[in-house]
Amino acid sequence: MIMGVDPGYALVGFGFVRYDPPRFVPVEYGSITTTSTDPFEKRLEIIFKRTLELIDKRKPEALAIERLYYTNNAKTVIGVAEARGVILLAAQLKGIPVFEYTPLQVKQAVTGYGQAIKPQMQEMTRRLLCLKEIPKPDDTADALAIAICHGQNCTVTKRLPKTYYYQKN
Repeated sequence: MIMGVDPGYALVGFGFVRYDPPRFVPVEYGSITTTSTDPFEKRLEIIFKRTLELIDKRKPEALAIERLYYTNNAKTVIGVAEARGVILLAAQLKGIPVFEYTPLQVKQAVTGYGQAIKPQMQEMTRRLLCLKEIPKPDDTADALAIAICHGQNCTVTKRLPKTYYYQKN
């Protein structure tokens, strides 16, 4: 069982995927939402507590999360980093190993093309999980794609000699 997470502070996408090679089976997916009227600390508390609840409910063997990258807005990236921090703390407290993936790695794993655009990613995620519709909101589809990426990566690392294993990608 893999928990994929697309971090944010207004919306955190999550998706639980069971990987039985070569099949991916969606178990649960959705989003954790916070309101802009709440103090930021309260929003972090909501994300933290809900992440703990989800981990307790589904008991994932791994948490795959998007590696943070800086875009243009420093304020946004700092808030996302703080939200990401409480998610990582929840995983650490529950003893769940964390694996990080860049957007390029996720695109490559899901579509086979590192420059895939969002609609291509969403459609391939839908197909790989045999879903009738693309999961909404976009953050949820992204979290499922991150979980798929980890499943693909685990398959590769299991075939490599033990000296090639690594946790951070």
